Amino acid sequence: MTTRDSVSTSQPATTASPASGPATGTATGTAAGPGRLGSLGPVGLVLAGGISVQFGGALAVTLMPRAGALGVVALRLLVAAVVLLLVCRPRLRGHSRADWGTVVVFGITMAAMNGLFYQAVARIPLGPAVTLEVLGPLALSVFASRRAINVVWAALALAGVFLLGGGGFSGLDPAGAAFALGAGAMWAAYIVFSARTGRRFPQADGLALAMAVGAVLFLPLGIAESGTKLLDPVTLGLGAAVALLSSVLPYTLELLALRRLPASTFAILMSLEPAIAATAGFLILDQSLTAPEAAAIALVIAASMGAVRTQVGRGRRKTAALESTALEG
Repeated sequence: MTTRDSVSTSQPATTASPASGPATGTATGTAAGPGRLGSLGPVGLVLAGGISVQFGGALAVTLMPRAGALGVVALRLLVAAVVLLLVCRPRLRGHSRADWGTVVVFGITMAAMNGLFYQAVARIPLGPAVTLEVLGPLALSVFASRRAINVVWAALALAGVFLLGGGGFSGLDPAGAAFALGAGAMWAAYIVFSARTGRRFPQADGLALAMAVGAVLFLPLGIAESGTKLLDPVTLGLGAAVALLSSVLPYTLELLALRRLPASTFAILMSLEPAIAATAGFLILDQSLTAPEAAAIALVIAASMGAVRTQVGRGRRKTAALESTALEG
């Protein structure tokens, strides 16, 4: 995906990770209505959010010649921070030093994640970049679980990476691939600090404050690279569109969906984002995929879905065991 920020820090289970939902918590609610029909609405919202994120990323790539990769990140973070601060109006008093330390680290992680990813898509196509980035949260999910089946999912993902790199990344810019992998590592760290921030701040207050921290930290880098280009009305307008498509709109859609959709289903849907990114890259940026690249993306998606289902099954078994123990007691 074009690397995204958390849906809400009060929802640590649903950070933008294909494996974070069942691994870190539960959703705020379950699907409304009987059977599958009740879940069509929230599923549509999640898919719409994913499409918005990826097409926002494609738009960001078209903006890079005008503002540079760092300038685009600075504009995205700044606009998203302003919108979130106005909407959330987070309380600044009454927080401990540990609270502020957590939100600052969260903001640093967010800025690094965005910066690395946009450096990647400036060098390699959007679909492969998102596929490599997804490996970060996938690895977090695999390492967090000690089940042997996760070795299979890890091997599947590595096979996808091997195909994507043409057996050694000869088909991709090595720097771009390295930036995408770095963004994935930051995404994994982001999941951890998103959850911690969510436990310390109500609603989306922590997210708004962390976004402000990230914007303040990244703005000097954007100014250093792009200077007065950031003040161009067209650049500002496109930057605002990227922020709305990649941050504000997905947050809204996903928060609405998560009131009726289990976190496990949400996480599986997130696993489809490399395919959505590849589609956005093809439609907007004319970035076509070779057959091995398409197979690689499919393997990583399968590994992500498998890891999520493994975590879900493990959680259900634990819940059943606890309920059985309570009944026997």
